[in-house]
Amino acid sequence: MVNSEIRPTEVHSSDRQRSRPMARALAAPVRTLGKVLPRPLTGSPSAAASHPSRDPGSAIVDCGLYIDGVRRPGRMDYVAALEAAKRNDNAFVWLGLHDATSDEFADIAKTFGLHELAVEDTIVAFARPKLERYADVTFVVIKTARYIRNGALTATSEVVETGDVMLFLGERFAITVRHGDACRLRGVRANLEQREDLVRQGPWAVFHAVVDQIVDRYVEVVDAIEDDIDELEASVFDNSNVDIPRIYKLKREVVELKRAVLPLARPLESLVSGAVMSVPQEIRRYIRDVADHHSRVVDQIASFDDLLNSILQASLAQAGIQQNNDMRKISAYAAIGVVPTAVAGIYGMNFEYMPELGWRFGYPMILFIIFVICFGLYRLFKKSEWL
Repeated sequence: MVNSEIRPTEVHSSDRQRSRPMARALAAPVRTLGKVLPRPLTGSPSAAASHPSRDPGSAIVDCGLYIDGVRRPGRMDYVAALEAAKRNDNAFVWLGLHDATSDEFADIAKTFGLHELAVEDTIVAFARPKLERYADVTFVVIKTARYIRNGALTATSEVVETGDVMLFLGERFAITVRHGDACRLRGVRANLEQREDLVRQGPWAVFHAVVDQIVDRYVEVVDAIEDDIDELEASVFDNSNVDIPRIYKLKREVVELKRAVLPLARPLESLVSGAVMSVPQEIRRYIRDVADHHSRVVDQIASFDDLLNSILQASLAQAGIQQNNDMRKISAYAAIGVVPTAVAGIYGMNFEYMPELGWRFGYPMILFIIFVICFGLYRLFKKSEWL
């Protein structure tokens, strides 16, 4: 996992940000990303409580301006919102996006002065969880996960679905970019806005709210997988059919979850230890609580790996024992079948002088002797639990 402090040459704000007066932004529609957004609303407080939905065809889910812990009413264009945040004390912009393309994100990256390497990781969306610093902007990648299985666990069913959330945290803005539906952030913004004391801490309050939601989903996933493992363990030891492909499939899903969850430990540790100086002390305490929950999830995943290895070994041992039982049954019945085969073979040689050939009751007697010997062998094998 990459967890580095990268400080590339800072690009001057005059080359990276737009210059647009606030009054002009409030008076006319704003064109961004090739679309026309309505001018910001200035209605009653009830208008601020209802967040506008995502524009069709746009990656922007929501954009809010927060001043002194309170969201300004209505939805603003991110350019005007950033300019307003710079003119006010204790203000920042929270811009949320979902599955943003390179074309949609290009203007945003230019407006907020985002580094091209971080932008590339955001568009590709295959980076490992990490934390990097680019000048005064912190870039964080977090893997999301959710439990999606419906019905019985099979060798082909998908159990864990993963996605990505990228966060850009600057002095006056927080940008969240979500890829996939493994962890939706719809309720995170509404819940955070109920905590003015946290929102006053600035953009890092957004980071805490997002990572706390993601780690809570981790807990739900590991609880569901634990139920699956208990089900597999019971099936192995109740003498039912052993489904090794199903065990292997669940083991692969646990490996996928491990790849998503474990690398997040180092970024959280860096934030808790104070390696990133821009994190407020109050938010650092909340992140420490999230790190504790994450550590418990990591411990559970490690135990899952050990349990599944043990279940797989037990399944293979059960399969071997079952094969031995089958071979003993086959051998026992083969031994019983040898008796009539041997007698019939001997009397089928057609010699003239053979015992009891001229006796009237010779044939019934031979059948009786064969039955007695076969029954005796059956009882013997039954007593020794071969049959």
